[in-house]
Amino acid sequence: MFASLASLATRRRRTVLVFSVVVFIAAGALGAGVADRLEPYGADDPDTESVEADERLEDAGYRETGAIVLMEHVDVESREGRQQVQRYTRQIEDEPEVAEVTSFYSTGSRNFVSEDGDSTYLGVRFTTTDDDAEQDAATRIVDELEGKPGITVGGGAVAQEQTNTQVEEDLRTAELYAFPLLFLLSLLFFRSLVAALLPLVVGVLAIVSTFLMLTVASELTSVSIFALNLVTGLGLGLAIDYSLFMVSRYREEIARTGPGLEAMRRTMATAGRSVFFSALTVAGALAALIVFPQRFLYSMGIGGALVALIAAAIALIVLPAILAALGTRVNALAPRFLQSRAERDARQTGAGFWYRLSRTVMRFPGRIAAASAALLIALGIPFLGIEFTSVDARVLPESASARQVDEVLRDDFPPFRTTPVELAVAGDSADARQLAREAGGIEGVAAVNPPVGLDGDVSVVEVVSSHGALTDRSQDLVERLRALPGDVLVTGDTAHFVDLQDSLVDHLPLVLAIIAAVTIVVLFVMTGSVVLPIKQLLMNLLGLSAVFGILVLVFQDGRFEGLLDYTSQGGLEATQPLLLFAVAFGLSTDYGVFLLSRIKEARDSGASDSEAVAIGLERTGRIVTAAALLFAIAIGAFVTSEMIFIKELGFGTAIAVLIDATIIRALLVPSLMELLGRWNWWAPEPLRRLHARIGVSEA
Repeated sequence: MFASLASLATRRRRTVLVFSVVVFIAAGALGAGVADRLEPYGADDPDTESVEADERLEDAGYRETGAIVLMEHVDVESREGRQQVQRYTRQIEDEPEVAEVTSFYSTGSRNFVSEDGDSTYLGVRFTTTDDDAEQDAATRIVDELEGKPGITVGGGAVAQEQTNTQVEEDLRTAELYAFPLLFLLSLLFFRSLVAALLPLVVGVLAIVSTFLMLTVASELTSVSIFALNLVTGLGLGLAIDYSLFMVSRYREEIARTGPGLEAMRRTMATAGRSVFFSALTVAGALAALIVFPQRFLYSMGIGGALVALIAAAIALIVLPAILAALGTRVNALAPRFLQSRAERDARQTGAGFWYRLSRTVMRFPGRIAAASAALLIALGIPFLGIEFTSVDARVLPESASARQVDEVLRDDFPPFRTTPVELAVAGDSADARQLAREAGGIEGVAAVNPPVGLDGDVSVVEVVSSHGALTDRSQDLVERLRALPGDVLVTGDTAHFVDLQDSLVDHLPLVLAIIAAVTIVVLFVMTGSVVLPIKQLLMNLLGLSAVFGILVLVFQDGRFEGLLDYTSQGGLEATQPLLLFAVAFGLSTDYGVFLLSRIKEARDSGASDSEAVAIGLERTGRIVTAAALLFAIAIGAFVTSEMIFIKELGFGTAIAVLIDATIIRALLVPSLMELLGRWNWWAPEPLRRLHARIGVSEA
C-alpha cells in the first residue's frame, strides 16, 4: 500500500496536485456555510424521562419560556409602570411566532417582581418548538428592543443564538492568535520557510474538507455547532504532527539517497506507516463518542474522526506529491543557522541530547519509573473531588445579554422561580391537583404553582426547589418527585441534568471498551506485541488522571480566573471529561505510535533492546516535542474562548499533549522498556502467526 502511494506521489504528482486544488475549491464553496446548518449544544438522551416529559407537554400544547425581557427601574405598583409593561407586552405579542407573553399583571404572581420592587420581567413563549425558528423569533425581539432604556433580553432561545454566534467569533479569535505563532514556530522546527508552509497547507485542506463532510453529515443527522471548534483545533494540530514527521523523514532519505522514488518509498514505509496507524488510533478513540446519544458528544466524535482520517489522507497522498515536486527545494528559503540545523537533523547520529537522556534514564529505570508515576498520580488526586455541572447562560461572556438577565434573575428575584422542576401529569384536573398537593409536602419544595391544564387531559405542575438548579439537593428532589404515584413524568433543568449523568454512566463502559480495543488492535498490528498496547493503555490513564486533576484545580476550584478570563461554575461541565478523555487518549497514543515505530525500526535493524529505545528516542525526541508544542498552541488557542467549557477543552488537551511528550515519552517509556527488556515484544504464538499474516510491516 505505501509503495503504491509513493509511486503515485512520484510519478503522478502533477495529477494529484491538480485534483487536490479542484477538490479544495469545491469543498470551500460547498462547506463555507456549514455553521448555519449546525445545531446548538445538545446534551439530551432521547430515551430519558425528561425528554419524554418534554414531548408529552409539547404535544399537549405547552411551550416553555423561550425569551425573558428584563425591565429594570419599573414600579409595577404605579400607573406608569403598568403602562410601560403593557406597551412592551403588546409590542412583543405582535411579533410572529409569539404564542404568549406572561407578566405580573397577567398572572398576579410576585415571582415576576424583584425583591426590591424596582424591576420586573416578561416571559415570552413561542408557537414553535424548532430550535432555529425559536432562535430567529428571539433574535427579532432582541433587535426590536435593543437600546431601549432599562431593557435587557435573555432566556434560553437568546442564549442559544448568542452561543452559536460566540462559537464563530471564538474560532476567528483562536485562528488570529494561533496562525502567526504557529507559523513562526514552524519556521524554527521545520528549518525552512518552504517546509514551514506545508503543515498550514495540510491543515487548511483538512479543515475545509471536513467542513464539507460535516455539511453532508448535517443532512443525515443533527450535528452540534461545537464540532467546528474541535475540527479546527484538531485538524491543525494533526496536520502539524503528520507534516513534521513526513518532512523530517523525507529529509533523512534525500540526504542519504537523493530525491526520487527510493527516498519517497522509504519515507512512506516508515513515517507514512506511522501516520496511518496514528490516524487510526485518534479516529478510533474519537469515533467511540458516537455511542453517546447526546448531540454534543456524538458530533464531536463525528467531526474528530473525520478530521483525523482526512488529515492523514492528505498527509499520505497530497503532501508526498508536494514533497516529490519540491525535492531538495523543501529546504529552500532557510536562514543560514536553520539550514545547518536541518542538515544536522537529517544525519542519523547516536550522540544527541535525547539519546543521552534515554541512556541516563535506563541506568536507573526503577527509580525513574516510580518517581514519574508518583508525580502523575499526585497530580491526579484532586480528580477524586470532581463536581459536575451543565451548560447554561453562565458559560457566555459577561457582555452577553442572556447571561446578564440570568444573573439578575438569580440575584434580585425570588430564588429558583425561573428553573422549576416540571411535572407532566396525564389525567384529569383532579389528578393534577392531588399530585400538586402531594408534591408540596415533599422535603425540599419551596413552592408549587397551581396546575395548568393542557390539551388531551395533560397538565403541567411547576415545583420550585428550595435549592438551586443542578445542586445535589435539587437532584434528590427530582428522584422523590419521580416516586410519586400516577402517570407523571418529571422534567426541567435539574431533571435533564440527572438524566444526562445517568445516560453518560450507562454508555461509558462501551465507549471505554471501544477505545481500549482500538488501541490494542492497532498497536498490535503495528508492533506484533500484546505487552506494548497494554502498557500504552496504562500510561495513557496515568497521564489523563494528571490532566483531570489539574482541570479540577484550575476550573473547578477557580484558580487563575483573572489570567484565563473566566468565572468558575464550581464544577466541570459533565460532558467535558469524556470528550477530553477521547481526544487526549487518541493523541497520547498518537505520539506513542511515532516513538514505537522508530524503536521497532531500530530493533528490526539489529540494535539491542536498550539501544533501540535510545535510538528511537533520539530520532523522535525533538520531533515529538516540537509537534506537541505546536499542537498545544493549535488547540490551546481555545483558551481564548469566551465560553468556559471550550476553555476547559483547549486547556486540558494542551496540558495532556505536553505531559505526554515530556514526562511519559522522555521518562516513563524508556524506563519501562528497559525494565521489561525483550518482554516488551512478547505475544502468544498464535498471535505471532496472525501478525505475520496481517501486520503492515516496514519492508
